[in-house]
Amino acid sequence: MQAYHFISAAPATSSVIFASPHSARDYPVDFLQASQLDELALRSSEDAYVDMFLRGAPAAGSHVLLGGVPRAYVDYNRAPSELDPALIAGVSVRAVNARISSGLGVIPRVVAGGRAIYAGKITRGQAQHRLRNYWQPYHDKLAGLMADTAQRFGRAILIDLHSMPKDAVTTRGGTRPDVVLGDRFGASCHSDIVEEVAAIFSKAGLRVARNAPFAGAYIAQRYGLPSVGQHVVQVELDRGLYLNETRVAPSADFAQFQAVMDNVVATLAEIGRPDRKVAALAAE
Repeated sequence: MQAYHFISAAPATSSVIFASPHSARDYPVDFLQASQLDELALRSSEDAYVDMFLRGAPAAGSHVLLGGVPRAYVDYNRAPSELDPALIAGVSVRAVNARISSGLGVIPRVVAGGRAIYAGKITRGQAQHRLRNYWQPYHDKLAGLMADTAQRFGRAILIDLHSMPKDAVTTRGGTRPDVVLGDRFGASCHSDIVEEVAAIFSKAGLRVARNAPFAGAYIAQRYGLPSVGQHVVQVELDRGLYLNETRVAPSADFAQFQAVMDNVVATLAEIGRPDRKVAALAAE
């Protein structure tokens, strides 16, 4: 297994980078054997098939970075320090946050519905193996991409693509958002960029919400540094638009939604065109 899959724009003509850290569906045999859940249950934690929505990004001038191992194995959107003492032998109980307590640390203890992955604990060595061989290389690559892109274009804009269960967002006034954009309440991305991203999804006919209930996790916090020209927008897509969540398989609407996302991705890449930025600054 690879830690990540990098699809180069060769060459990049946009400062927009796309990532899908949770869409990997290649499960290690030893992991399947160690789990008390079957593969279908384990797949409930995937951002299943989200990577397919990024197929047109390289042609639009944007690099793509995909996670190489499933989220149930190691979560790239958690800090390496978020180790769960209820799962990993020898871990201190002192630094436990709400994510860890719920079983969703960097090495997840549960999948959707709070179902326990393992019957017992794993060793500290097993956890460190996953961090060293998968988590760290993914983040080394992402950090390099952000820094190189910011140096070349003057800024880097990461669109970090995820998916949310259909019932993850409560309805308000009878409507439910199709997309939730997270910028950590303005901390991970300049407001004008987030406004443009929101407008692109809205123009595609999708209902957009901001920061509730998903404001952005580790990746947005770590790499969203607007003061140095690094911006991150976490994008959560409603799985009900394209996925049969029970079977973790594309629904009858998948091809139609993929066509929508092809257009959205191409338009998002336009935000990062150097000539477009110059024109915008001149207008200001």
